[in-house]
Amino acid sequence: MTNHVVGPAEPGAVSAGPRSKRLNSSRFLAALVVFVSTILFAIAWPTLHVTHRVPVGVQPVIAGLAALPFLLVRSNPALGWAISAAGALVIPLAYERTGDFDFPWQMVHVLVLIVLLLTVSTRSSLPVVAVAWASTALLFYIDAPGQDGAGWAVALTVLVSLGLLVRWLALSRRQLAAEEETSELERARRAILEEKARIARDLHDVVAHHMSMVVVQAQSAPYRLDSVSDEAKTEFESIGATGREALNEIRGLLGVLRSDGKTVERAPQPGTSEIEDLLDGSVRAGISLSRSVSGDPSVITEVAGLTVYRILQESLANASRHSPGAHVHVSIDFAAAATSLVVANGPATSAPDPDTPPESSGGNGISGMRDRAGAVGGTLDTRHLDDGGFEVRAHIPGGVPLPPGTPNEAAD
Repeated sequence: MTNHVVGPAEPGAVSAGPRSKRLNSSRFLAALVVFVSTILFAIAWPTLHVTHRVPVGVQPVIAGLAALPFLLVRSNPALGWAISAAGALVIPLAYERTGDFDFPWQMVHVLVLIVLLLTVSTRSSLPVVAVAWASTALLFYIDAPGQDGAGWAVALTVLVSLGLLVRWLALSRRQLAAEEETSELERARRAILEEKARIARDLHDVVAHHMSMVVVQAQSAPYRLDSVSDEAKTEFESIGATGREALNEIRGLLGVLRSDGKTVERAPQPGTSEIEDLLDGSVRAGISLSRSVSGDPSVITEVAGLTVYRILQESLANASRHSPGAHVHVSIDFAAAATSLVVANGPATSAPDPDTPPESSGGNGISGMRDRAGAVGGTLDTRHLDDGGFEVRAHIPGGVPLPPGTPNEAAD
């Protein structure tokens, strides 16, 4: 007995879905229209001599004029109605009826004209519906035998009214479905905003409160402790200033998270004007640093300046964490076309903090910098130096416009 193993689907296989079902349904309806039109034509042609005196050679044309406009019932019902109505107007004038038949058209022609008029009332624009209804009612009112014209006009009016009712019911259902979809999107948006607000509260509780305590302790230490030297006071002041700056940025982030989509009032994001302060603060924090800054920072856009600042900030933080005591050299060249940034540090002169994991163990600093550079069309490369140091090299386009509706600050 052979066991058949069912493997994964072929890469090119297309699974049946709503689109496939709609395509199959459309093909089926098209085939059905062709089939019905063929049947109607097969009825109209052999029976034409029973209703009208038409030459044999012309009979296929007159039968086609009566039956074949039905082919347009799905694609262009207004055009199909126009052809059928024109035929209904001309045929009674061009050809006499037989003695036993007093109706001006074949029943196939009447059936096709009525179906096309109903389809026009459900799908075409209201002016087209009005023209089709008035023309067809007038045609039957004039050409119908005896007193039947008024009855046909009333019946056609009822038919068009029914088509319009079906049309408006379908439109109402589509509008209701659209409103329900909008409500679902609004509920999803509200859930996202609530989640953002919850994250903001958690960040505030976990980070902002502890950072506030660090700032308060650093600022009050010179007054609480008697044996604090001048160098220690300067160090505490630097810690307090750095903590306050971090708190300001956290508050800006919390404002974005708590926003409901409206403009958030927050402090301006750092840029090229704060780069010197960042470098000076790093020196005060104990980093051995040299710098080389050239070009005009004002020639680059705000978002490019923010990107340069954040990459520099993260590079200095990585150097201090992973290569403590190493000398760091910063080189920045501002230009309208592109700004280049190089941060290179030497090997560590002391052991890294064991609580600080290296980038390879799951840190997000380098990947975050690379994503930030890529978001503005720039590049960022990193490499280990031969002497055991590390280098970050970024290339940031200078004329990067801020995308509309994009917050000024990206997540680190």
